[in-house]
Amino acid sequence: MNRDDPSAVYYPVSDLRITGGSGVLIRDSDGREFIDCASATFNLSLGYGHPAVINAMKEQADRLVHATSSFQTDVINRLSARLVSLAPKRLTKAHLKVSGGSTANEGAIKMAQHATGKRDVITLFRSHVGQTMAMAALSGNAFRKKSLPLVGIGGLQVPDPYCLRCFYGQQRDSCGLMCVDRLADFLEYASSGSVAAVLVEPISGNGGNVVPPDGYFAKLRELCDTFGIKLILDEIQTGIGRTGRMFAAEHFGVEPDAMTLGKGLGGSGAQVAGILASDELSGLPANDHSFTYGANLMSAAAALATLDVIDDPGFLANVRATGALILERLNALRPSLRCVADVRGVGLMIGVEIVDGEGRPSSELTNFLAHRAMDFGLVIRTSRYGQGNVLKIRPPLILTIDEAHLICDRFEALLRTHGH
Repeated sequence: MNRDDPSAVYYPVSDLRITGGSGVLIRDSDGREFIDCASATFNLSLGYGHPAVINAMKEQADRLVHATSSFQTDVINRLSARLVSLAPKRLTKAHLKVSGGSTANEGAIKMAQHATGKRDVITLFRSHVGQTMAMAALSGNAFRKKSLPLVGIGGLQVPDPYCLRCFYGQQRDSCGLMCVDRLADFLEYASSGSVAAVLVEPISGNGGNVVPPDGYFAKLRELCDTFGIKLILDEIQTGIGRTGRMFAAEHFGVEPDAMTLGKGLGGSGAQVAGILASDELSGLPANDHSFTYGANLMSAAAALATLDVIDDPGFLANVRATGALILERLNALRPSLRCVADVRGVGLMIGVEIVDGEGRPSSELTNFLAHRAMDFGLVIRTSRYGQGNVLKIRPPLILTIDEAHLICDRFEALLRTHGH
């Protein structure tokens, strides 16, 4: 077998072979360059090969690559303190002994169950909260569950705050936020009567970039307090500057009981994740949630370097400015393109909803456009693992105004050529 042959790779892979990347660009084996509007797997917040991140990892590697998380290390102490200092004030503890977003979400749920003595977890329609069996069981998508004999925790999925396609057939100016009000009925009639937590993404990552309306989180926080339920924000995709704030919780003005982080915290691809928790959620025994490669020292060094770059008012202002530019330009296209039903987002977390000629959601056209985007020098991913109808535009946060215009120019050319 040729050593470069991909036939030994278990999962399906594209014919495209990536050989390098820098900034917002990736290069293939034919020398072609693409603007990566997916930031790899939405995790390269600082793009490919950011020097501050790479140097931090090299320097840490020279000192110490790994130590068991039972011991103290300076880099883990510093990262824990830094995250707590940046987090909403209710969050006072950082749990870094997790190896990815899925295990961060599972750990936050365990904390809520331990603290409340309750069991169930509420998640939203279309939600994607992880790939482990327990997290797949809490997915808001039936296709995530149907092929596996899941052994999951108790949970129920409820309608998301998707105003364009409201589950209740309401209009935002008169609905009274029924998507929150009706949760009391779900608690009364659909739960086990023992609900520990609501786990929700501030903006749905894989579910279609659904942005909740004003007032949603204030009302959800009030409901959780009324019923003694812990509110967990899954900020694995929205956190670390993606919305133009360090955390999306700031944008929505909400104080969660726990927050999960991952993806962009690694800056240029370091594998790092964590849970930020309130004092009330502290006390989960260490052996109940601890992973060998959690609290990895090289990844923690990368995370600290990433925070040094992103925790800057000018940097975050640029995220807001480039995101606003893309939203403005793409919204200007809507009247002339029947295939675009909606453009929505916050900062550089943007979704474009695609429909067919009859105005119906079209995953077929969405996937076709994502495929053809490569011809226009763009890498774009779609919602719900190819079963949704939203094109996701989430380039690295280092994006410049000129690069934002270039994305819009290429995206418009894509839609005018193939969006029918």
